Amino acid sequence: MKRFKKILFRILAVMVAFFLFLVWYQYKYSMDVVTPYNINSPTLDKKLLIATQGSDFKDKVTSDIVDHFKSDSVYIEVVDVESLNDIDPNNFNALVIIHTWENWKPPLSVQSFIDKYGNESNKIIVFTTSGDGDNTMEGVDAIAGESKLSEAPLFINRIIDRLNKLLM
Repeated sequence: MKRFKKILFRILAVMVAFFLFLVWYQYKYSMDVVTPYNINSPTLDKKLLIATQGSDFKDKVTSDIVDHFKSDSVYIEVVDVESLNDIDPNNFNALVIIHTWENWKPPLSVQSFIDKYGNESNKIIVFTTSGDGDNTMEGVDAIAGESKLSEAPLFINRIIDRLNKLLM
């Protein structure tokens, strides 16, 4: 009976340790929810949607894109990626989706949106971040990279270059 209790205790200890690891991992690496906002008047002819997740890196990318286009005649709407199911891409000239690769796949809202709308006349720009920086959805021409603040300007410039072709 003592042997059974020891084995049971060890199994329980491993399960508790694993559970604590999962809680820590979720806390450390989960994305924040983005508070939606918009810039300029929605009556403008050119419209840009940025669907993103909250993190220091993604916030920097988003704010620099917004700063680049806010003085132009472009309506900019920023939403959390979880709001994508409420978005009609036909209401925008360009869409930027910035998301992280979680649990070996994109967030369900991003995958569902891409499955539904595809690359919608090439006006959807997807930027995927992951630990190794090279994960993307199959069949999607996405920009991929690691969430390193020092490399943010590189990705911002690549996204802005693509947006310039769609918005100018």
